[in-house]
Amino acid sequence: MENDANVVLCGANSYEQKYYLNEGFRNLPQSIQDELKILCVTYVEDVGGILTMEFEPEGSLVLRVHNDEMDYLFDEIGSVLKIKEIQREKRELLEALETYYQAVRAGGFQ
Repeated sequence: MENDANVVLCGANSYEQKYYLNEGFRNLPQSIQDELKILCVTYVEDVGGILTMEFEPEGSLVLRVHNDEMDYLFDEIGSVLKIKEIQREKRELLEALETYYQAVRAGGFQ
């Protein structure tokens, strides 16, 4: 049976000043893990809120942003611009992660 829930790859939280990498992806090369950490932490330092990178059930990688309703410092416009910048500048990385996830899922490793 297919799982309908998204699988979180990683994320960063500006409110708790924490970074998270899903243990299921610890086998990614360290350089990729480092790049993901830098990407997520830089995003929340620049914009605020919480950023998660999630695989949707069909394998697409999405960047989800959440913010506290009372966070008046959260930069909504900056958030949209930063996400577009990440999608443009890190396109190859994001596509490679999607391919990796689909291959791992097809192999039954996830």
